[in-house]
Amino acid sequence: MNQPDPNKAGASIIEAVKSQLEANDPPKVKETFNRLRSLGISRSETLKHIACALSVEIFGAIRDGQEFDPERYDENLDKLPEMPWDDE
Repeated sequence: MNQPDPNKAGASIIEAVKSQLEANDPPKVKETFNRLRSLGISRSETLKHIACALSVEIFGAIRDGQEFDPERYDENLDKLPEMPWDDE
């Protein structure tokens, strides 16, 4: 049985974030990107931070058998650069 490649999954989530930025959908992603960059966080690290917020929402939805929750995603974006799991 083939094991999933976590690097491939991570790269896919980064690409999803880049697509969200390009489409400005949701707008909160671009707002968060600009906010994190203004804090002096590098472009690469900013993308990784946003990807973490997105992955938490994706995997949480899968784990709990729920729909993707855009409001919760927005809340996680608002907390960055603190990671979504830091509250747990």
